[in-house]
Amino acid sequence: MPAAFSVTAPFFEIGPKAYLYGDAVVALAQAADALAAEYCVQVFFTPQAVDLYRVAHATQNICVFAQHMDALPVGRGIGATLPEAVAAAGAKGVLLNHAERPLPLALIDLTMQRAREVGLATMVCAGNLEETRQIAALAPQVLLAEAPELIGTGKREDDDAQAIRRINEEVRRIAPQVKVLHGAGITDEQDVYRIMLAGAEGTGSTSGILKAADPYRMMEKMIRAVRQGWDETHA
Repeated sequence: MPAAFSVTAPFFEIGPKAYLYGDAVVALAQAADALAAEYCVQVFFTPQAVDLYRVAHATQNICVFAQHMDALPVGRGIGATLPEAVAAAGAKGVLLNHAERPLPLALIDLTMQRAREVGLATMVCAGNLEETRQIAALAPQVLLAEAPELIGTGKREDDDAQAIRRINEEVRRIAPQVKVLHGAGITDEQDVYRIMLAGAEGTGSTSGILKAADPYRMMEKMIRAVRQGWDETHA
């Protein structure tokens, strides 16, 4: 069984969803690749399945993850995303249980087992504290904590620090090796900076970057804020 790659903090996830594809998503990935090296931030980049190969082979520093995959074995399965194919495309991991593609807990567990079989890391989303506990017990490499009601809204509250600490404490109690990414509602670099100061190991953004007047500039500012926030809390 091949070993999944190691996740190191600080990190930042860029989720193009279905906003970008083809040449446009490759160009964004290459820009993120340069920023990952410049700021020494581990960047997770999740293109659509049809773009995994192009993005993975056009970059060196980012960690390319599939947006989703299925748990089926090699064989029948029209329309499914095969774990072996994700790995062969050059991806390092897979995102599971996003609010836009939720999965039952038992299927999350099964899909994570398949990911381990082919050497893929797992980043698994959790939308509340109870789901956080359940997902942490499955021990993904990264638990992505994001409330569904915040996704795409650009609304972060003043009590974020308390929520971040509570989630971190629960994950560390259950599975200390699991890294925690706190996302959803990330509008700009100030949101990123505040989340990092509150104790996050990493965060991420989709609409905050892709709907910005200058997505490339916003991506640079966010990744720089990850580095700054991490350095200030780990001096």
